[in-house]
Amino acid sequence: MKGKLITFEGTDGAGKTTQINLLKEYLTEKGFDVVLTREPGGTTISEKIREILLDKNNTEMKDKTEVLLYAAARAQHVLEKIIPALNEGKIVISDRFFDSNIAYQGFGRGIGEETVFEINKFALCGIMPDLTFFLDASPKTGLKRKINEKNHTLDRMEKESETFHERVYEGFCTLCDKYPERIKRIDAIDDIESIHKKIIQQTEKIL
Repeated sequence: MKGKLITFEGTDGAGKTTQINLLKEYLTEKGFDVVLTREPGGTTISEKIREILLDKNNTEMKDKTEVLLYAAARAQHVLEKIIPALNEGKIVISDRFFDSNIAYQGFGRGIGEETVFEINKFALCGIMPDLTFFLDASPKTGLKRKINEKNHTLDRMEKESETFHERVYEGFCTLCDKYPERIKRIDAIDDIESIHKKIIQQTEKIL
């Protein structure tokens, strides 16, 4: 495949959206064809699954159901949007991808890293990110930012316990240590421009 897949990860409220938009602007000015997307979501079917997953009223959802719904959304996303864009030589930037599944369901839900990976093998179709940015902000800091956002209502995942979010954070940290060549850990508490510069430096290496 001629294109590149760049993903952004982090706890809720880490500032991913801001940095994704800045990177898109930078790459577009450089002449690259950039596709922005997100998980769960990115396609009509995947967005409908997202609504089910994040609906705060779906409190009865079981952990196994949750992990399978994320995998289903990813399969549609990968096949319908990501693979065609990569084949056309585009740069795909995704707000969350497979690593979030590992952190949230593998660690947060206690399903286990290996189990989540095995479930998602079929959905990934052999696709893995060329580069991943983990914007490192503590769960307390991230959720505080979310709560302070204007007109923001916490979704089903955001409303989980502090202990759950701590396990998710530990999961992300474990992945950073395990895949240092792919996952670049960046302090999300730093100022926006400094974070952007670090992201550009790493992105240039894979282009």
